[in-house]
Amino acid sequence: MSNSADSPGGPVRRFSWRPVRLLTAAVFALAGLIFVTSFNTAKGTNLRTDDSLLKLSDLIQQRSDKNAKLDESTAAVRKDVDALAGRDDGSTKAEDEKLRALEAAAGTTKLSGQAVSVTLNDAPQNAQAAPGYPEPQANDLVIHQQDLQAVVNALWQGGAKGIQVMDQRLISTSAVRCVGNTLILQGRVYSPPYKVTAVGDPDRLKRALTASPAIQNYQLYVTAYGLGWKVDEREAVTLPGYSGTVDLHHAKPVQ
Repeated sequence: MSNSADSPGGPVRRFSWRPVRLLTAAVFALAGLIFVTSFNTAKGTNLRTDDSLLKLSDLIQQRSDKNAKLDESTAAVRKDVDALAGRDDGSTKAEDEKLRALEAAAGTTKLSGQAVSVTLNDAPQNAQAAPGYPEPQANDLVIHQQDLQAVVNALWQGGAKGIQVMDQRLISTSAVRCVGNTLILQGRVYSPPYKVTAVGDPDRLKRALTASPAIQNYQLYVTAYGLGWKVDEREAVTLPGYSGTVDLHHAKPVQ
């Protein structure tokens, strides 16, 4: 065997990974991964289009329709359960009356009487500012969550016995929420115009609407940019009972 001194080319240097080489390789590998991911994501489509948003809105609408059907089936089952429970549950007449009063307070039974309906709507397309007002921004021309909440709160303040938003009865756990200019209420999606109906003393309800500072502010936008606002008094209205699920787990009746 020959030693290194006998080797014509000198000692053979073994290849080793230095930290700089490792870092360079890692950078190139990461860059390649980003390019591949970008290609797979784009697939030759225009990333600036709203196609993905359209698909998302379609999915939301499908889920809303499904929730509506589930509400119908829930209502049917609840009706059957109430019928079975009412046959002979051993309760006294006083207990039955107390139960009916609690159901009415909870909003799970129909409610009839005089009512006031409020309709809110976005401003017309290409709406222009009225003389003396600044040019509108996009948010000035659409209904917002606080606008609907202001109407609902004012009607409760005016002594409403029950309130319906669109085709749904409100209960103590209902939340009026908007995403963009669409309303999401109890798992279902609605677009403007929005209609809120309250059963109660019409004069008192209308006074409460007029006295609300939040609604007074909304009225400025009605005047300036043409947001929709309509109040109708109705002689006879029947609100449906709430038929959806209830997420409330602990409650105590108010005596």
